[in-house]
Amino acid sequence: MIEKYKLVVEHLAKLKDIHLLAVRLLLAYGFYNPAIMKWQNINSIAEWFGEMGIPLPTLNAYMAASTEMAGVVLLTLGLASRIISIPLIFVMIVAIVTVHLRNGFEASNNGFEIPVYYILLLLIVLIYGAGKLSLDNIIKKKLPVYKSRTTKMQEQTKQD
Repeated sequence: MIEKYKLVVEHLAKLKDIHLLAVRLLLAYGFYNPAIMKWQNINSIAEWFGEMGIPLPTLNAYMAASTEMAGVVLLTLGLASRIISIPLIFVMIVAIVTVHLRNGFEASNNGFEIPVYYILLLLIVLIYGAGKLSLDNIIKKKLPVYKSRTTKMQEQTKQD
């Protein structure tokens, strides 16, 4: 029974990179409409931010819209995925604190449920990276530092 379990786990591990791609694409899709909406109505967004008491509302409207749009592009490509996850998590925390928290948890009440899911998905990308199906992986393979480290790890494996 344990051997069958190990075999199943081994096969499931092969799906890791497809899962990471799916997570990245889901996040990119989720940030796309809010980013477009912000850019189409940037002055209204800045005014709304000001009404909520967000400091420097115009600057923050541009920062939020830019961060979300950069997230769409970078997550789709799998480029700098870990890096863009950090400001996107920050955007979600600000959204929770300024908009959603007072409405409770339920998404149906405009609560913080959906932003929490986004944060959890972004943490997956932050912790595990973009996976093999990404530009991050292609670039990493071409870096001399990565090549030398990989060679050293392979030599150590042979010695063990």
